Amino acid sequence: MTQHPPLSSDESLRAAILTLFASDARTASADLRVGVLNGIAHLAGRVDSLEVRNAAEELTKTVRGVRGVANRIEAPGAPNPSRTINLELPDTNPERKE
Repeated sequence: MTQHPPLSSDESLRAAILTLFASDARTASADLRVGVLNGIAHLAGRVDSLEVRNAAEELTKTVRGVRGVANRIEAPGAPNPSRTINLELPDTNPERKE
């Protein structure tokens, strides 16, 4: 997947995620809500399939600067309560030391 350039603020990350959702055929017509706090993207809404739910999460992960994804999108077959939190994203901060 394509990595996007790093963005500086939560609002910039949110805008980048919404742009990706609008440009992807799987998520363009979905009623999704996005919030970002401290680099963690919070996805919510309701979709018709797990494919769309998973696509939204995967698209979000491609945005450089996103530190994690809390996926609360409701879909048939999704975990109940429908929440998946992924904080296992690759480290995108070259200044961070382990």
